Amino acid sequence: MSIIIAYIGRKGCVMASDKRRIAYFGDKDNREKLEEELYSGNIRNDEELYKEAAKLGIDLKISDDAKKIKSIGNAVMGEVSSKTTREVRRRRIYGTTNGYQIIELIGSELKNKETGSSGIIIFGNKIAKQMANSLIKQRWKSSISLKYTGDIFEEIIKEIAEKTPSVGKNVDVIIGKDSKLTKTTAQKYLDETETRDIKVLEKYRQKLAEDLEEQRESIEVANKIINKGTIGYISKIEGKMLNVKLTDKVNAYDTNLKKVAGSNEEVIMFLDKDTEGNEIKEADVSSYAKVNDKVVIKNENLCIDKNNIPLNCGIILCNE
Repeated sequence: MSIIIAYIGRKGCVMASDKRRIAYFGDKDNREKLEEELYSGNIRNDEELYKEAAKLGIDLKISDDAKKIKSIGNAVMGEVSSKTTREVRRRRIYGTTNGYQIIELIGSELKNKETGSSGIIIFGNKIAKQMANSLIKQRWKSSISLKYTGDIFEEIIKEIAEKTPSVGKNVDVIIGKDSKLTKTTAQKYLDETETRDIKVLEKYRQKLAEDLEEQRESIEVANKIINKGTIGYISKIEGKMLNVKLTDKVNAYDTNLKKVAGSNEEVIMFLDKDTEGNEIKEADVSSYAKVNDKVVIKNENLCIDKNNIPLNCGIILCNE
């Protein structure tokens, strides 16, 4: 978790965030130990973070291009999240003129909501929040403009980044406002905004699940590709086109990894050239292929077993 600072009031909403994201790879207990050191303020810069990670056998991936805030109509949304092997927990704030809502999500399911009409809200780890609160008290006044508030928040985040590597130096600032919104209508507007945004999240998660399932299926197919053995037998010959009946436990997939034929079903293959690379003429097909000839894969090459004549097909052949 890094930092998001939001101001909400009668003038509108200003939200600022850093763009840092840190991924930890390694032993769970050591990851937690490293995070505890980081978020307590004991680690002061990137060099110390990498050094401590190496001591604990933890690999780090640090990026400074994450988008943690975004504009949605006349509102601004900020999100921090944490991931486990089973779920993603999200904490979001939606803000606009005269209103904000803070929600907690597990996956895309709403678990908690808090509302208000004004204030300065800070998301972040303990040390970052402490520093932000102190600096805001010193530098911010309610009378200043939204633009200047954004400038102050940006300066504060950059200053915090100099003292803890849990926060990055790259900063986004977004302003959202609608002068027509009252404290009552602001909440209604945020309800509608939040509902639409969660639906987008649901669709994203559904698409992600579908993509992961496709990847899983692709991996399964790849692991079953046949590189040696009997494929089937020629059942019909028309010119240079051969119908081949697959043997038991052999399946055929198209290039999109969709199953097109299973055991004892037929697929189409073609004669093209002989073993010397010379083109086979239709008039000579009977010299190379006959019904009931065995089709095999030898040395990862699809061919007729008796004479090693290569065959072409636009399919992937796999075991069940």
